[in-house]
Amino acid sequence: MTAGRGRTGRPPLTEERKAEIRLEIARAAVGLFVTQGVAATTGEQIGEAAGVSARTVWRYFPSKESCVRPLLTAGIELLAAALRRWPPGRPLTEALDFDEDPATGDRLLAGPDGADVGALVRLTRTEPGLRAVWLRMHDEAEPAFARALADRAGLPPDDLRPAVQAAMFNAALRAAVEHHAWHTAGADPGAPADPATARARLATALREALTVAAAGLG
Repeated sequence: MTAGRGRTGRPPLTEERKAEIRLEIARAAVGLFVTQGVAATTGEQIGEAAGVSARTVWRYFPSKESCVRPLLTAGIELLAAALRRWPPGRPLTEALDFDEDPATGDRLLAGPDGADVGALVRLTRTEPGLRAVWLRMHDEAEPAFARALADRAGLPPDDLRPAVQAAMFNAALRAAVEHHAWHTAGADPGAPADPATARARLATALREALTVAAAGLG
């Protein structure tokens, strides 16, 4: 076998290309879930919509519900990076005023496809399998937020304070995104979504949620 080539004789896929394929599969899965429901969607349909085989779908994801993870995790990773960069002493609510990551140009509040993410979060309300993926993603994100907040404050990783702050930030983030998706974004399903308006409304919901979290229980 030629060095640097896989079993098919083609060069192996780069990590960047693998990430692109995962995202293409995720967008295809969400589109099908929205139009026909999760139960009626098959791996073969997802693969066909993404331009890959069903075998490729299952190579990257263990279940059809898990196909949506790339659309959910992208925004979490961007927010964790924003937390690490945000200067200590300034309110975290202001960090969400960025429309784009100044280092990469990626949108902080929309993810790789804001419309798909909103539709996906709305589906988590009625689809238990997707709800489980959504909650698990937030559970996995909390340690990343804790590390980012510890780095920001110059605290050791095992300090309790950033762990508690991360839990509050995570809960506020999930509540704000769900509120935006279930109420604001779904107020007029027949109206075309304006990405700039949707981002502004989501940013407002996130700032409000973080303000409530910062105020504590009273």
